[in-house]
Order: sequence, then C-alpha cells, then structure tokens
Amino acid sequence: MTRIIAGSAGGRRLQTPPGDRTRPTSDRVREALFSAIESWAGSLHDLRFLDLYAGSGAIGLEAWSRGAGAATFVEADRRTADLVRANARSIGCDVADVVARSVASVLAEPARAAYDVVFSDPPYPLEEEALATDLALLVEHGWLAEGALVIVERSRRSPEPTWPAGLEPLAGKRRLKKYGETHLWLAEAGPTASLAP
Repeated sequence: MTRIIAGSAGGRRLQTPPGDRTRPTSDRVREALFSAIESWAGSLHDLRFLDLYAGSGAIGLEAWSRGAGAATFVEADRRTADLVRANARSIGCDVADVVARSVASVLAEPARAAYDVVFSDPPYPLEEEALATDLALLVEHGWLAEGALVIVERSRRSPEPTWPAGLEPLAGKRRLKKYGETHLWLAEAGPTASLAP
C-alpha cells in the first residue's frame, strides 16, 4: 500500500500491484519530486500531467490531488492499468485517462494533448536507447507544451538520459536530484518541442 501525501486526497491509501511487477516511488522521493515541480511551476493548478510507466498511478494521482487539471496514465500491464482506474475512483479523481498500452506504442502516435509535466519512471533495466527513443517521441509527436517539465526517474547507476533537441536539462543543481538509489533527472521543453495544436 502507498498513499497520497498532500492535497485534496491527502492521506488516502492506494492499492499497489502484488509482487515485483512495479517499483513504487518512495514517499520521500515523491515529496521531493513535487517540491521540484512546484518550485518550477509555482503550483500544479490546472496543469496537464502525463505519467509514463504509471504502475499504481501514485504519481499522477498525487498530481491531481495537488491541483492538476488532467492526468493521463500509460501502463502496459492491463491488470496494473485496471488498478490505476480503481485507485482513481477510490480518491474521486474523475479526470484520469488510463491507457493500457506500451509507452513506446503510445508515444509513436500524434499526441492526444500537449502536457505541462511529464513523469517517466521506466523499469531500471530499460535500455538507455529505449529511453532516448521515448524522450525523442515526446518532442517529435507534440506531447509537450512549450516550457513543459520532463522528469525521468532512474537508478543512481544509470547515466543521464540522452536528451533530444527540444529538451534542455535544467541548469545547475536543479538538473539532478539524488535520493539514495534513486536519481531524478529534469529537463524543460523549448519552443521547438511544442508541435501539438
């Protein structure tokens, strides 16, 4: 079990998939993640949030609880995607769009919308080339609003993601947040990344 940390659904518990199908982001890392987002955006109010490799949906649902206007969840495992839907219902989130397909297949299509914040938490064993393709498709297919924030969670043993043209790593200490085994890499979309209507 995990829980929503803050916002309108703060304290509400969420179900997590059984076994080791997912690797839930710890409360400490989630708190730091949202602190970084709020520092960048001021608030999440009405922002569009895209949660890739969503697992239980805890990150996107936390974003909704803190004011995001819409949240889309991409999760390849159908049972886990059903769990995201159940978690959204249990906390009263009526703006959750859950897509039960692989991230690569979804991002290969024209964007459904341009998102203000994208969080990607791929399995740690995911090849760096596959992650680089995901990031390039976000830019090429119009998934990013101008100035969108992209956050990638990786193992501390993984290298920095290969950022495509149109995504610029944040400057200085804002580029990388370190929390034990977990590293969060942050980048911002420039004007060339905003291709969606």
